[in-house]
Amino acid sequence: MLRIALLSPKGPLYRHRGGIFKKSLRYPPLTLPTLAALIPGDVEHELQMFDEGIEDIPEDLDVDLVGITVITGNAKRSYELAKTFRARGITVVLGGPHVTLVPDDAAPHADAIVVGYAEDTWPELLHDVVKGAVKGRYDQSPDLSLAGRPRPKRDLINAGRYAKTHVFEATRGCVHRCDFCVVPFAWGRKPYQKPVAEVVDEIRSTGAKRAIFIDLNLVADPEYAAELFEAMIPLGIKWGGLATSLLARDEQLLDLCARSGCMGLLVGFESISHSALKDIHKGFNTPDNYAEWIRRFHDHGIAINGTFVFGLDGDTTDVFEETKQFVIDTGIDLPRFAILTPFPGTALHERLDGEGRVFTKDWELYDGQHVVFQPKQMSVKELEQGSAKVWREVYSYGSIARRMRYTPISKFLYLGANFGYRFYANRLDQFYTCDWRLLNPDPPRLRPQKSL
Repeated sequence: MLRIALLSPKGPLYRHRGGIFKKSLRYPPLTLPTLAALIPGDVEHELQMFDEGIEDIPEDLDVDLVGITVITGNAKRSYELAKTFRARGITVVLGGPHVTLVPDDAAPHADAIVVGYAEDTWPELLHDVVKGAVKGRYDQSPDLSLAGRPRPKRDLINAGRYAKTHVFEATRGCVHRCDFCVVPFAWGRKPYQKPVAEVVDEIRSTGAKRAIFIDLNLVADPEYAAELFEAMIPLGIKWGGLATSLLARDEQLLDLCARSGCMGLLVGFESISHSALKDIHKGFNTPDNYAEWIRRFHDHGIAINGTFVFGLDGDTTDVFEETKQFVIDTGIDLPRFAILTPFPGTALHERLDGEGRVFTKDWELYDGQHVVFQPKQMSVKELEQGSAKVWREVYSYGSIARRMRYTPISKFLYLGANFGYRFYANRLDQFYTCDWRLLNPDPPRLRPQKSL
């Protein structure tokens, strides 16, 4: 009997003891129930799953194997957990985006690492564990397909601890090559797609009335997206997901998207500057058209969770006020702001590190709200304070009221989401304090002694 524990460590924002509300506002991680479903039928096992966003991870787990999914922001926490379990003779496997981006960083902390998607390698690894012949590294199969895979074991999710639980995935990957994005550098630009019939059957099997698609770019392949949207119309569900601004330019596809039940989309606008977008290879975003595209989304009943990044080389301190005013004037329903983060393994990290501008590789600070590099046209302090100021002002009561005039969704839903973000926007310093370090003290992390 192989005793397995699957763990999803989290950074400070989503750790339950520092969370925003009693329920986690994010969706449950789909990785763990997917890995659970991929355990081969001939491997007799007992399984436990822990999402540190909603619960403690017991350090006295009585198991044979621990699998940890690692993103850059929780890498240090993951490595600490791995060290604890390995010291007790437990086999530790690390996988996920950070491991795929920089496998050499993760390998010393594990008995085995899984690089890339694990549909084929996870079952192989488990068979090797049973045989006592585990290898140090397992790489994604070159002919990976998402068709015919078992559905995630959703019954293992503690649904009562999440505000939203009906999470689905139709595609993986993205065809674009934005320099700051981990996707093209971790998994390449090849899109992976589940057969539309399988996606629809899975949604129908859950009885979901509302759903979230976690696909990084659901409309990367317009023909596939159109087929999926058409097939979803009879389901009568309401859903949200992620898409690029390119969707707004395709009236036929946008109409199908709305008819399929789409209520909201996260769209990465990133910047209101042409030159800044060109520098990060996201030139297909054209700021002159943003206002029109936002209006089109709204006309189709789709609210926009618009995201922006501060700290691009073209940014001066003027970017904060200009972006704030743009967001208010165009009525973006739920704006989000991040500090540019050069994640390891990306082209952005390679360039900034090569220029000597990355001043810390404390992965815990790579969370989108800390500055880990020297900006080109402002100081570190100016970038930190400017970003925090935009958060506060965009979620002031006056700004919320002004933006509400444009929203296509119910005022109740709009206000609920905005007040939730307002709570967060005024407490950034509390949610990014890395409180788990209080329980696991170590030497102080490197930070610049003064603004550069």
